[in-house]
Amino acid sequence: MHKIRCHRLVFLAVAGLAALVSSAAVAEKPGRAAVRLIFDTDMGNDIDDALALGMIHALADRGECELLAVTLSKDNEYSAPFVDVVNTFFGRGDVPIGVVRPGPTPADSKYTRSVVTATDAGRQRFPHDLLSGRDAPEAVGLLRKVLAAQPDHSVVVAVVGFSTNLARLLDSGPDAVSPLDGRALVGRKVTLLSPMAGAFGGGLVEKRHREYNVMTDVASAQNVFSRWPTPIVASGYEIGRAIMYPAQSIREDYGYVPHHPLKEAYELYQKMPYDRPTWDLTSVLYAVRPGRGYFQLSQPGRIVVDDDGFTQFRPEPNGPHCYLVVSPKQVIRVKEALVMLSSQPPRGK
Repeated sequence: MHKIRCHRLVFLAVAGLAALVSSAAVAEKPGRAAVRLIFDTDMGNDIDDALALGMIHALADRGECELLAVTLSKDNEYSAPFVDVVNTFFGRGDVPIGVVRPGPTPADSKYTRSVVTATDAGRQRFPHDLLSGRDAPEAVGLLRKVLAAQPDHSVVVAVVGFSTNLARLLDSGPDAVSPLDGRALVGRKVTLLSPMAGAFGGGLVEKRHREYNVMTDVASAQNVFSRWPTPIVASGYEIGRAIMYPAQSIREDYGYVPHHPLKEAYELYQKMPYDRPTWDLTSVLYAVRPGRGYFQLSQPGRIVVDDDGFTQFRPEPNGPHCYLVVSPKQVIRVKEALVMLSSQPPRGK
């Protein structure tokens, strides 16, 4: 599978000609199966993670994806409860949540604690059951359990934070849920990794830009990009920077309920009004809708992570990696899709 050319991934997904990527071709034509999606996030470090999770629920409501699990790479006790708040708000409070132990960036977020602990007349403003990340299962064990239960070559992983959990998954050994080690289990169950990581255009390579998700846990990023056994399509820093989420949407599109967790989180993250890059949202959009023409793909190659966190892309005819490219016209179309999906009301609200 690792020899599939990156520029063919979208064609294969749309045409449905390869079983290895068939699950990534979703809801684009009647009868297509929903993408079986795992979302790994450093929820709380930026606001785009929260909007990306809202987007996933909108896509799930449309029958385009099934959210199998959310795993956290931020080691803060309020990250997992915030995810549970959002999942419950969108009617999926039973989605399993796993947490990194130990992990990077344990500091409090600008918004997760406030949203999780908000009350009105002594009652939770946003109902949820998971009160602390300490009560959630460890991420790697959950990932192994979820993957082992899926059909072969059926899962797409969107990672929009650090590579910590995925690196530990690759290094994991056989256990009660699967006789396969982590790398073999990923190769058996996963079709595509869609990370928000690195920088590949927009003048950033010349500046030797070190992207945050990679730089925060360089060793794990090196492990994943060198050993992950499926195709990888990365959304670089330049993609999200080119597509700004508008403050106007936060003000106008989330008022269908008196209190909305995404709106309140966005308003807490920075002083309004502000537009914010859509880094994590772009990875989710490609993961679920690879064949919609939102992006172009680079030539195939390999992404290599230097010891200082700088990412290099080395072209290679049959390379397993590529990265997203977006034209000015596509920027407009992608922005419209991201705003529409992030602000879509849950079913029944």
